[in-house]
Formats: sequence, C-alpha cells, structure tokens
Amino acid sequence: MGKLDGKIALITGGSDGIGFATAQRFLNEGAAHVFITGRRQDALDEAVKKLNSKKITAIQGDTSNLTDLDRLYDVIKKEKSRLDILFANAGVFEFGPLDSLSEQHYDKLFDINVKGVLFTVQKALPIFADGGSIIINGSVVSIKGFPNNSVYCATKAAVRSFARCWAVDLKERKIRVNALSPGPIGTSVFKNIASSEEEKKIQENLATLTVLGRLGTPDEIAKVAVFLASDDSSYVTGIELFVDGGAGQV
Repeated sequence: MGKLDGKIALITGGSDGIGFATAQRFLNEGAAHVFITGRRQDALDEAVKKLNSKKITAIQGDTSNLTDLDRLYDVIKKEKSRLDILFANAGVFEFGPLDSLSEQHYDKLFDINVKGVLFTVQKALPIFADGGSIIINGSVVSIKGFPNNSVYCATKAAVRSFARCWAVDLKERKIRVNALSPGPIGTSVFKNIASSEEEKKIQENLATLTVLGRLGTPDEIAKVAVFLASDDSSYVTGIELFVDGGAGQV
C-alpha cells in the first residue's frame, strides 16, 4: 500500500527538477494518475519517457496563461473527473539588481510565480476533491533577504500568504493548503542565466548558506511533497514547511 493509493495528482512545472522528482515519488507511492505540465513540449516528452508509466499524462501549457489553464483542467475533468492533490510548483527565477529593475522583469516573475499560482488553484477548485491537499512551492527567500533578488523574493512571500489565506478559505471543504519552501537545491535553474563556471560558483556560494554545507536534491523536496500530499499530514494546514538545510533557520 502506497501513501497516495488511488489519488489523482497534478504537478505544474513537472518536466524537470523538483516537479519531475515529485512526479516520480507520487507514482512510487501508488498515485492512480499524475498529470504534469510544462511550457516546453520536448522537455515534457523526455520526462514522460523517463517516468515510463501509463499513469502519467503531460499537458503542454503556461500557468500564467488562463486559456492554457482552462485547457488543462478540461483534459483532467474529461479523463479523471477529479483532482485529489495539486502541487503548484511552476515558477521562474531571474536575478534583478534594484537599480536596473525593469517592468518586463517584474511582470515576468509576478505573472508566472504569483498570478500563475493563483489561477492554477482557483481553476482547480470545481474538480478538486473535498479533503484534498494543495501544496504551493515557495522558497526560503520568503523570509530572508538576498542581494539582487527583491522581485523574486517578493513573489515567494506572496504565495506563502496565499497558503495562509486559502487554508481558511477552503476549510469548510477540508482542503489543506500548505507552502513547501526549499532552500538551495541542485537543479538546472541557473543554466539559462549563467555560464557553467558561473553556475558552479553560484552553487558553491549557496551551499555555504546552509547548516549542512551542501545543496539539497530535488528528491529531498519530493519526499516532503509526499508527506504534505498524504494522510501523514492530515492535521497540517496553513504552514510553511522549510526544507532548506537550515539556511533560513539558524
């Protein structure tokens, strides 16, 4: 018996990194079906190939695009009729020095990291099962200040607030809402914004911020996502659960 036996789950941003690792964990824990989304069809195709399961469906789309979200939920409703678990994981990261911030930078991060989360959750509600679990991917930056990151940090503080408010909004339906906030994790997040040498230096610097002295792995976040998705956390709602190697705690 797996912890998620019979559950129908959606993971946004599921083609790589934390989302992909969580999809693998959900399948291993007996989820009846897992839907994943992503903006790049080629990355989704590769993820489905690696997951190698008839219980996985990939749907291309941008969570900040409401038409894409409507299409996503139309597919889920048609194929499975309901959702039990939602991991609102899709997000983007970019450095943004205060003295050179642009409107484009602000709009991009808030559209995907905040607007996308808001409407991903809102549009799921008509098919979301009472007693289900909503998990929002936050970040340790919601409680700490980092140089050249003010807009990104603000987006993660916003979604942490969503978790508090929605836990109250959805309490009559017994839907639990929690924020899962990673610290520095070894993913491909810096590959598109830094050279290989710069990426290595960034990761080394981030590792020094943790008590454990290393980056976390996507699977270490996925294990906690399973906890929040399952009945193991049946008395947990409205929290921000840090999985950060101590980076924001001491």
